[in-house]
Amino acid sequence: MAPRTAPQVSSATTLLFFVLVILAFFPGIFHFLWSFPLSLLFPSPHHHHPDTSSHQNSHDPDYYHSPEPHIMWTQKQFTLPSRARGSYLITDQVLKELPEIRNYKVGLLNLFVQHTSCALSLNENWDEDVRADMSDTLDRIVPEAGPKGEALYRHDAEGPDDLPAHVKSALIGASVTIPIRDGKLALGTWQGIWALEFRTAKHTRKVVATIQGEKA
Repeated sequence: MAPRTAPQVSSATTLLFFVLVILAFFPGIFHFLWSFPLSLLFPSPHHHHPDTSSHQNSHDPDYYHSPEPHIMWTQKQFTLPSRARGSYLITDQVLKELPEIRNYKVGLLNLFVQHTSCALSLNENWDEDVRADMSDTLDRIVPEAGPKGEALYRHDAEGPDDLPAHVKSALIGASVTIPIRDGKLALGTWQGIWALEFRTAKHTRKVVATIQGEKA
């Protein structure tokens, strides 16, 4: 019986196997091989699209755009005077505590009060009756007791004004954000920064101020 010989592998089979191995390890080469000759025959035109964002609304005097802004941060903490229940205008104190505002051409000021029984807001800056009415209105919305003097809340560890203060704080909010333009707060004509104290007894409150923006 004649000895069996190993089957001969054709050169075409070897070449096909080699190509499959190359494609398995370098899948992008196939796309390159067929697209490269086409790119030489039919080059794609490159169109330049200028950035027109810096010219957008350029006719508007209230529009400001910086093509290469240098964003800077300032953060500090200050303390509000100890006060009892009421709504207080604190715009002047904020400006006194934050002279850094003058250094910013454009930016944002965020004020955050670090307590859960007071709040910050933006509202009327002229008639003090508005602030008194606001405190009275919040008392009617969140009373300390029922119509017959009955307790309304479980949480009264610090007195009947304890839980109502937390509810009012949640309704109004713990922070405000104000835009800065040319070194000044961009408040409306009748807008001011309010600190609202919801506890009956006097409390001292701390505020964290954070400024983000481009310095002049």
